[in-house]
Amino acid sequence: MKETQFTPLDELNYEEALQELEELVERLETSETELEHTLLYFERGQALAGHCLSLLDEAELKVKKIVEDQEVDIS
Repeated sequence: MKETQFTPLDELNYEEALQELEELVERLETSETELEHTLLYFERGQALAGHCLSLLDEAELKVKKIVEDQEVDIS
């Protein structure tokens, strides 16, 4: 992850987004970052967290659909 160049969210899978989020948190916790970068990292972190939640929601819906389809097939 470079200082101010971020991969677009729609190009990140869950694991990649979570890893980047963890790196941002570590960077904020372990270094004295300029206010400008701190705000940028915070904003990116919020976006990454939202992206991760969205991907988890999609996965949950897929699992529910599979389970529902199997219940219908059994009946």
